[in-house]
Amino acid sequence: MVTLRHRLTLLALAFTPLLHAGEDLGAMWGTATEEAKYYPIVEIPIAAGVPMRPGSFESLPDGRLAVGTRRGDIYFIRGAFDSPPKPEYHLFASGQDEIFSLSWKDGAMTATTWGEVTRISDSNGDGIADRYDTLSSNWGYAEGHEFAFGSKHDPKGNIWVALGLSGSYESHNLFRGWAVQVTPQGKMIPICSGLRSPGGVGANAEGAMFVIESQGPWNGCCSLKHLKPGAFLGHPASYNWYPFAPGLKAPALEPNGDSRMGIEKKRVKELVPPAVKFPYIKMGRSISGFRLNQTGGRFGPFENQLFLGDYSLSLILRATTEQINGVWQGACYPFREGLATGIMNVEFSPKGQLIAGGFTTSSQWPVRGKEPFALQRIDWNGVVPFEIREINIRNDGFLITFTQPVDKAAASNPDAYRITTYTHVYDGGYGSPEVDQTTARVTGATPSADGLSVRLSLDKITEDHIHDFDLSRITSQAGKPLLHTKAYYTVNEIPRN
Repeated sequence: MVTLRHRLTLLALAFTPLLHAGEDLGAMWGTATEEAKYYPIVEIPIAAGVPMRPGSFESLPDGRLAVGTRRGDIYFIRGAFDSPPKPEYHLFASGQDEIFSLSWKDGAMTATTWGEVTRISDSNGDGIADRYDTLSSNWGYAEGHEFAFGSKHDPKGNIWVALGLSGSYESHNLFRGWAVQVTPQGKMIPICSGLRSPGGVGANAEGAMFVIESQGPWNGCCSLKHLKPGAFLGHPASYNWYPFAPGLKAPALEPNGDSRMGIEKKRVKELVPPAVKFPYIKMGRSISGFRLNQTGGRFGPFENQLFLGDYSLSLILRATTEQINGVWQGACYPFREGLATGIMNVEFSPKGQLIAGGFTTSSQWPVRGKEPFALQRIDWNGVVPFEIREINIRNDGFLITFTQPVDKAAASNPDAYRITTYTHVYDGGYGSPEVDQTTARVTGATPSADGLSVRLSLDKITEDHIHDFDLSRITSQAGKPLLHTKAYYTVNEIPRN
């Protein structure tokens, strides 16, 4: 049972004024100037008269950038990847609705919109789309929160689509709160239930499909969730559509409220916990589209990591994933703040640049960036920052890998590491405070011979908890502080050996 005090706490979290959130974020990050030394932000000018509110991106084979917009247009932009950018805008297609996903394959564009997945092509070669083939519209929609976000084509040519609930709490229309797969032939296959308000779909380096979920009912914070076939991902409102999903059986139980994910996943066997949780405000407030960095090192030392936008806080984050005992989990890290508007999506260019863009919605959802819309690019200038590159779990602790060698004297001191843990209430209320806090004691710290990693031993690893790392006492071999001193690892499983 949820107490009145708990409800009031959750409401306070849900409606935290953005100014206060920005101040808190600045205290925790405060790095926009420092980040610019390594990853400068480049403006891509938007031509006067172009109603550009970017919602999705795709890199075309001919070197142009495709942008899908909130109002349903698709623009092809030549020169967006030049330095400096010299964009030339060409309207390719119109008449769609809320284009938040684009994917180019076999000479045509596939757009995922509010109500359908559409293959859009130019059959006569004049540069203007003249054929719109609906691949699937086999779900319902009638309400402003019922967004749809799609993936790029997977290796079999499928598009994975995540469907938001009705008003965040309920599922009034067919398959709302589900992830589905749309085949090249247009068949829609229900994959898993339990979503609330997704904001992006994509694969990790191993090819597993994931979705970003927003903080809200049954979601204590934003999280990255594995789209495991047959799974239940946490929000029970979408149980009602199992009769329309051949071959899938509804879970026998619904989760209890005022509980914990670690408890309920033992009761509800289909429940798959979030792979990566993003602590509220510290690591985003409304995380959006994401992409896998496979630029071959052209975007710095973070190959095969996920880069994610955040709408409310106008920043970019990183995440890494690993599979432990058959369950996905991993960590998230700060990357770049100071973008101009609410970030809806990101995309890597063929040159290894990160395209980011989005818009604001007036007073509907608050945004830290001040511009009503923007199209920007983050470049790597070739200088490697001193950063936490990745954290991986071990059976008695963690392995922390850095981008530069550490000062071994400092890094071998267990007292140089501060690790706290916490989890969230798993409940139908809006969001959750951090609860069940513990402090992990580091019992040993062993740097590698090259100084690029440190093996930590802990007195205890706590399952179902975020492990909050503060490495502000660690310096590089050259005496430099970390650009970002924080990282957050979500422990679903502890390795058996």
